[in-house]
Amino acid sequence: MADYVGRGLLEGKVALVTGGDSGIGRAVAIAFAKEGADVAIAYLEEHDDAEHTERRIRETGRRCLRTSADLTGLAECERVVADTVKTLGGLNILVNNQATQREVQDPEEISDEQWLRTFDTNVHSFFRVTKAALRHMSAGDTVINTGSVNGLRGNKALIDYSATKGAVHSLTHSLAQALVDRGIRVNCVAPGPVWTPLIPATLDPDHVGSFGGNTPMGRPADPDEIAPSYVFFASDRLSSYYSGEVLAPVGGETLPG
Repeated sequence: MADYVGRGLLEGKVALVTGGDSGIGRAVAIAFAKEGADVAIAYLEEHDDAEHTERRIRETGRRCLRTSADLTGLAECERVVADTVKTLGGLNILVNNQATQREVQDPEEISDEQWLRTFDTNVHSFFRVTKAALRHMSAGDTVINTGSVNGLRGNKALIDYSATKGAVHSLTHSLAQALVDRGIRVNCVAPGPVWTPLIPATLDPDHVGSFGGNTPMGRPADPDEIAPSYVFFASDRLSSYYSGEVLAPVGGETLPG
C-alpha cells in the first residue's frame, strides 16, 4: 500500500486485524492506518512479517499493537480482543482474516485432524473473536470477515477450506441480521485468487506458477487491490447502508446468485 493515500475515513477508530502479518491482512492494516485508525494485528508465529507490518503502520503516525496468538483456542481469541482494548483504548473495527488451507487430490486424504483444524482456524476463531469484540462495540462499529470465491463455488482440491468459507459467508449474513438493531454492520470480502505467502506455502508447486491464470483477467490479484474493499466496509461514510453483503473481487469472473 505504498502509493495508497488516505482521506481520514477512519480517523479516531481502533481496528483489530487477525492474520495481519502479511498478504491481505497486512495491506488492510496499513490502509486502515493511512485512513487514521490505530491498528492491532494478531498473527500465529510469523514474527519477522509482523514486525515489518508494525513498522509500516507506525510510519503513518498511528499506534500499533502486535500480538502473537493461536486463535484456534477460545482463550487466545478473548485475549487478543482484551489486549487490543487495553492497549489502544477500544475496538471499532474487527477484521476476521486468518486462514489455513491445504490441497488434496481426493477427499479421503483429509484427515480428521486437518478437517477440525481448518474449521477451528477459519470459522470458529471468527465467531469467538467476534463474540469477544461485541462486548466493546456499539452503534457505528463494524465487523468484516474474509471469505473466498471458493466458498461461493467450491474447489475440489480445497474441500475443507471451501466449506469453511461457505460457513463464513453464512455467518456474515446471520450476524448482520442479529446485530442490525444494535447499529453494528457485518460484511464480508470474498476474493478470488490473491498472491499472498499462503499460496506458495500451501499449494502444489505445479499449481503455483499458473495460480490465478484461469480468471478472465488472466492473473491473481495483489493484496493492494483487495484492501480498499475493506476500507469501504470499515468506513461508515462510504458503506453505512451495507450490512450482510458478500463483496467478491474475483478478476472478472461472473457467478450465479
